[in-house]
Amino acid sequence: MTAELSIRELDDVRSADWDRFVAQCADATFFHRVGWKNVIERSFGHRAYYLYAERNGAIEGVLPLVHIKSALFGNSLSSVAFCVYGGPAATTGEAHAALDRAARGLADRLNVAHLEYRHIEERHYDGAVAKPDLYVTFRKAIDPDVEKNMLAIPRKQRAMVRKGQKFGLRSEIDADCARLYRVYSESVRNLGTPVFSRRYFEALKQAFADECEILTVVHEGTPVAAVMSFYFRDQVLPYYGGGSASARDLAANDFMYWEVMRRACERGCRLFDFGRSKRGTGAFDFKKNWGFPAEALNYQFIMRHGDKPPDINPLNPKFRIFVNTWKRLPLPLANWLGPHIVRQLG
Repeated sequence: MTAELSIRELDDVRSADWDRFVAQCADATFFHRVGWKNVIERSFGHRAYYLYAERNGAIEGVLPLVHIKSALFGNSLSSVAFCVYGGPAATTGEAHAALDRAARGLADRLNVAHLEYRHIEERHYDGAVAKPDLYVTFRKAIDPDVEKNMLAIPRKQRAMVRKGQKFGLRSEIDADCARLYRVYSESVRNLGTPVFSRRYFEALKQAFADECEILTVVHEGTPVAAVMSFYFRDQVLPYYGGGSASARDLAANDFMYWEVMRRACERGCRLFDFGRSKRGTGAFDFKKNWGFPAEALNYQFIMRHGDKPPDINPLNPKFRIFVNTWKRLPLPLANWLGPHIVRQLG
């Protein structure tokens, strides 16, 4: 007789087994890694429910979920909050379906407004509503030859990388988050977006160690751009990045992402994941200029009360006043207020 599949909630005993499964499961991403659980719970104070499907002691599927109960933005359960990819990752259809049922049951017990799965590929769930075609991801293969990667960049964008090189920019790998946070917080303030706490970035670096790399671009001794990248399997994911006010004139962001690609190539990576962007934004156009194809992300919502999926993003007209006001805040004030707001967004 075939053993029965059971759904359990992760404890410390099975953490290593969880990560071994994620490393081997084709459906899983870096954002399924168990390290995110401690980072999110400690940095934001949200309860994370990490569910796994098990048979005869072997894991057949995982589903990381984060519960956010916010007075500003509602009550939700997401896989995975603060991350761009998520949803059930399983090696069998039975495990996938069982995890979905368990998540719906948890959503009922927590009385959330919606349950959200953030998939890369298209998935369908009973009664789920797809989010409007807003988010895309940009991914492209890395050639084993560094120079071939440079030549694969479209001519105008390649000229921007060369421009940064002519300015004498150089990249440095940092052991801590100090310079990254200084540059990144200024960058997102200028975009009208609340910043995460520095403690969050420090927690990510601690949780993922060598799989989390901080690259800072320096011009004449001054940091002008910085990015935190994650490594997973043969992939590199530059995730949190930004530039100072002088970065544009120096082509520092262009140079920075080339340096990430170059270093990843030398490290043996074969996929560059430029991450999520919204259509109609400067970030979207910037990534397209690198010759990366835009892949629509498949975000699915199980709405428990028949409402429409939430539309919490800076492009929503009702947030326009907030965005414009935030851009004008003094940086110290924005850095103090930002973490209190962004922790409620997910």
